[in-house]
Amino acid sequence: MKNNDLFRASGIMAIGTILSRITGFFRAILAVAVLGTALLADSYNVANTIPNILYNLLVGGALTAIFVPQLVRSFSDEDGGHGFASRLVTTISGILLLLVLVGVIFAPALVRLYAPDFATTGFEKEFEIAVAFTRYCLPQIFFLGLFTMLGQVANARGSFAPLMWAPIANNLVVIVVFAGILVMQKELSVGNISDGQIQLLGWGTTLGIVVQALILIPVVKRSGIRLRPIFGVTGLGKSFSLAGWTLVYVLISQIGYLITVNVATSAAVRSAQAGIKTGVGFTPFTSAYYIMLLPYSIVTISIVTALLPHLSKLAIEKNVVEVKRQLIRAIRMCGVVTVPSSVALLLFGSLMTEVLYFGISLQDSRYIGYVLSALSLGLVAFSINLILIRGFNAFEDTKTQVISILIINIISSALSYVFLATIKSEHVTIGLGVAFAVSYIIGLVVTISLLGKHVGKFEYSHFLGQHLRLYLASFTAMLPFFALAFFLGWNNDDAKPLIGVLRLAFVLLGGGAGFLFIAHALKITEIATLKEFAISLLSKGKSARKR
Repeated sequence: MKNNDLFRASGIMAIGTILSRITGFFRAILAVAVLGTALLADSYNVANTIPNILYNLLVGGALTAIFVPQLVRSFSDEDGGHGFASRLVTTISGILLLLVLVGVIFAPALVRLYAPDFATTGFEKEFEIAVAFTRYCLPQIFFLGLFTMLGQVANARGSFAPLMWAPIANNLVVIVVFAGILVMQKELSVGNISDGQIQLLGWGTTLGIVVQALILIPVVKRSGIRLRPIFGVTGLGKSFSLAGWTLVYVLISQIGYLITVNVATSAAVRSAQAGIKTGVGFTPFTSAYYIMLLPYSIVTISIVTALLPHLSKLAIEKNVVEVKRQLIRAIRMCGVVTVPSSVALLLFGSLMTEVLYFGISLQDSRYIGYVLSALSLGLVAFSINLILIRGFNAFEDTKTQVISILIINIISSALSYVFLATIKSEHVTIGLGVAFAVSYIIGLVVTISLLGKHVGKFEYSHFLGQHLRLYLASFTAMLPFFALAFFLGWNNDDAKPLIGVLRLAFVLLGGGAGFLFIAHALKITEIATLKEFAISLLSKGKSARKR
């Protein structure tokens, strides 16, 4: 696959990802502006996270790994796949509705599982709010499943654009909800939020998922698939051998995330008991995590998604040498963005969050920045790991990659509990960022070792030298700007929003320009490749506007 082919395939996905991330980011900023970063925000975020975790844990992995490949194969049946698709949607919809009902009944137990310290004496109101939010958000499980099923039908029929736009519609709906709350009342807290506002926030968030799913119904109709209620499980029980390991992978990942939520909310409650007003729990972690994912999402996901079909074809042809070459090329290409991004997030994390979260106190926004700086240490390893996992997928090896994610989550979980037990509660969430970084750095070594089973010895020298030069270029270019900001006290003063924007633009543009100049001087050839990718995105954007 040539560079131009890869850019052409990944360009349209990158545009969709960029728009989705931009709207999602505005949504996150508004959420913090409305709810803050302390226990009220944690109550909402825990409640909004539970449906996603339960869906992925119990159904989402099965849909992707077991039923979707069968759905694609069913299109060659005599009826064109109408019967299988209808039976799949009917059966899974019934399971999802039952899951929602059980979840609503046992919502208090779910909150105790994910945020046990919310049940502490003196935090009854926080617990009550979290349970209410959870009940309003749990119907998302049904519509998440519907979106997945309809989306895969659309994909199988060659329709990708609606899947790109549906999450954007979800974000826009929730943005309207948060904006409405913000206009009506500038500041909410555990003490003054009303039942009506809880319902509006909970049901409004769920409405976004509903819209995201329903957008795909006319798309599926246009694809020629006729869906109707058909009960029974005929044909739904195949391909469980590969899917079983995928479900184990999902289980491990979700348990690891549960532990992160658990530790972060415990730290928040303990900090509140100590009289600390700054938000130091789950909300700062999710806010920082979302920022960290931006460079990873825009470049890594786009390139990897475009590369996977080509890798699968090479694996089928047993062209192992070319599979390894393509993986190394993807790592080097993504590194051109993820390495300088990780350095920028490390050095200027608090400057970024002061500007982005201008609607909250400086202490709260800066704390998010500290968590972001900690998370940035693992950005490069996290991105490379994603690329290498696609190598396992190309060889249809879902078993071996389970070992990698298991080790990563064991390390992250162990460090999380160590930090909870040994450091001050207000620093625990920063520790969670460090735990994430350490686990993926060690996990990367494990993943590379395991991949040798399919591609032979994976030489670090093929990308390590280039990454070290990227780090050298990044730090050389950005450290002078960091030193200047530190000397002028930009990280400690209370500047007006416009001044903060100008400062951030100065350090990022200056550091970015310096990085490009030094990287070119160090003869990092992928800089030219990055330019081609940017040109590809711009041409895709112009074509989309013309249509």
